[in-house]
Amino acid sequence: MPNYQGVWSLSTQFQNVGDWPSPPLTTSDLGILAGGRDSGNTDQSDIQYIFIATTGNANDFGDLSAAGSNMGMTASSTRAVFFGGLSRYRTIDYVEMASAGNATDFGDISLSTSDYQLTAAGSETRGVIVGLKNTNSPVTQMDYITIASTGDSSDLGDLTKSRGSIGTEGSRRRQVMSGGRNVGSFYNIIDYITIASTGNATDFGDATQTGQGSGAVSSSTRACFGGRFNNSSRDTIDYVTISSTGNATDFGDLTTARYYAGGMSNKTRGIFAGGNTATNVMDYITIATTGNATDFGDMTVSVSRTNDGTSNTHGGLA
Repeated sequence: MPNYQGVWSLSTQFQNVGDWPSPPLTTSDLGILAGGRDSGNTDQSDIQYIFIATTGNANDFGDLSAAGSNMGMTASSTRAVFFGGLSRYRTIDYVEMASAGNATDFGDISLSTSDYQLTAAGSETRGVIVGLKNTNSPVTQMDYITIASTGDSSDLGDLTKSRGSIGTEGSRRRQVMSGGRNVGSFYNIIDYITIASTGNATDFGDATQTGQGSGAVSSSTRACFGGRFNNSSRDTIDYVTISSTGNATDFGDLTTARYYAGGMSNKTRGIFAGGNTATNVMDYITIATTGNATDFGDMTVSVSRTNDGTSNTHGGLA
C-alpha cells in the first residue's frame, strides 16, 4: 500500500488495497514529475508525485495521455500542465492535483512542429513555455497558456537568443531562463520576462557556466539551476536573486554530475530528480542556504530526460 504520508487518515473502513479510493492530494507541497525514458530509451507515461517537505520515495499518480520525455511542466496551486516532449510533439495535457489519476487533453502548442527540450514555469494563472523548436532548431518564440482554462498556447514574445534545453523558474511576477543550446553552441545567457505581460525577454546576466539541461527550482526570491552539459555532465548548482539582475553565483553541487534533471520546489526546498541517464536519484537543497545537495529518496521508476518538474507551491505561487 502506498504511503500517503499523513494526507489520508487511515480508517478501518479500508482493509484491503483494492478498497482504497484515489488519495486526496490537496497538500501544500506536492511535487509532480512525468515521463522520461527507461534504460532502453523508450519514452514513458508515468506521472509520479512526492511531498517536498518530507524526504522519501515517490508514489504513482497516473499516466500522461501519451508517453514522452524532455517535456515542459508548470502548475498552479491546483493543476499541473505538461507540454510537448519527444514522442508527444505539440501535445499539452493536465491533471488536477487534488486527486491522483490520468492526464486529460488541454490543447496544442502553437508551433506546428514543436517537439522537445521544452521547459516551463509560471504563476498561479499563467504558464510560460520556453525552448520551443520548429523542425530541428530552437526558435526565439515563447508561448503561454492560462492554466485554469484549456486551449492551444499563444505566442508571448521572443528570447534574446534562440536556444533549447533552458533551465527556467521564477517568482509570482518574474520568470528567469538560464543557459541552453542551439546547433552545438552552449550558452550562459540568462533572460527574464514579466510573466503577466506579453513581450520579449530582457537580458538578466550570465550563468556561472555555459551549458544545457539545468534543472530549475525556486522560492519567491531565489532561483537555483542544478546540473548541465557542456561537453560533459556537470554537478554545478548556481543561483540568482529573482528580483534583481546580475550574474549567477555558485550555490554548491548535486550528489552526482548530470543534466536533464526535473526540478520541483516549495517555498524553502528544491528537488532535482533524474538526469541524462536512466536513474531514480532525487536530491534536495534548502534554497535559502548555499551548500551541496543531499539524497531525498527514489523515484518509482528509473528514467532519463525528465527535463522538468513542477509543484503546487513553487516560487511562482509564493
